[in-house]
Amino acid sequence: MITGKAIRLIAVLGVTALACAPALPRSAHAASIYRVALVIAQGGLGDQAYNDLGYSGLQRAAHDFSNVVVRPIQSPDIVSQGASVLRTAGAAGFNEVIDLEFSNADAMARVAPQFPHTQYAIINTVVKGPNVTSVLFEEQDGSYLAGALAAMVTEDTRIPGINPQKIIGVIGGTKSTGIDKFIVGYVQGAHAVDPRVRVLVAYSNTFGDPAKGKALATTMFNRGADIVYQVAGGTGIGIIEAAKDTGHYAIGVDADQDFLAPGHVLTSMIKHTDVAVYDLVKTESTGRMHGARTLYFGLTNGGIDLSPMKYTRKLIPPVFLARVAHMKGAIISGKIKVWNVIAQGYPSWFK
Repeated sequence: MITGKAIRLIAVLGVTALACAPALPRSAHAASIYRVALVIAQGGLGDQAYNDLGYSGLQRAAHDFSNVVVRPIQSPDIVSQGASVLRTAGAAGFNEVIDLEFSNADAMARVAPQFPHTQYAIINTVVKGPNVTSVLFEEQDGSYLAGALAAMVTEDTRIPGINPQKIIGVIGGTKSTGIDKFIVGYVQGAHAVDPRVRVLVAYSNTFGDPAKGKALATTMFNRGADIVYQVAGGTGIGIIEAAKDTGHYAIGVDADQDFLAPGHVLTSMIKHTDVAVYDLVKTESTGRMHGARTLYFGLTNGGIDLSPMKYTRKLIPPVFLARVAHMKGAIISGKIKVWNVIAQGYPSWFK
């Protein structure tokens, strides 16, 4: 979790200050220092999800490796300013620039060749280049498990907060393949349990508006949903608040968000951005990896998983948990094929 004091400090060190800063020194002492910039995605720090988790991995790397110096970079509009941010970071002499904003793919493809001695990395999409490392997460697999669990729970009225209607929901931040990768997996998992379960889908079109998330989720709960999956970054905080206020359930995303409303977050689909950022810094700072490759994080290597359900496990019938565990094993073994909209496009059954 990022404190208000930390956010203010990061703002000072952000893109505006970086743009005015001179290039980093090239002295012999400076040459022994490995400098890493982390470009923060839409929604900014303080989202208690994707960005905060990625930043925690950066902080851990700075703590563990004495030669590593890190700096997060925020922009008021990272989508339109992506190329400028990436170019400024390269010109400032950073050894490595890790971008959490997947929409910067085209910008990185243009900028990275201009700074061949800077190692660039982007998360959630693929960019080709000799000094670019791409990182992909298999979010569809974890979302499938979340959808399967939600479909089981919505059919069991013995569980507090569950109504007789078989309706669940999901709210994405934007209508994009990066977000729909989660949503399609969630719908597929739910329908694998019961094709009759209705899945409501909505988009907030923002990753930093909890009030809008709360309003959208409240509407879904009023329409009969008793579980809503949030795939909307900081906007999702409002979705979780709505679940608590209405006596229903949310499903968290990216980080373990169960603690945000104990007993009202059914589970969280954890995407270990922190592990990816930490590994990128570790491997690049020790000279073991230099671009032109794609790294994958999923159920097999612990990059994706459901939370331990610390506050709700006692509410969920053990047979449900056992079935989810079996599904997880079947995905890992290849017996269950989860649809990936990035690689396969959209399935005919998803409207």
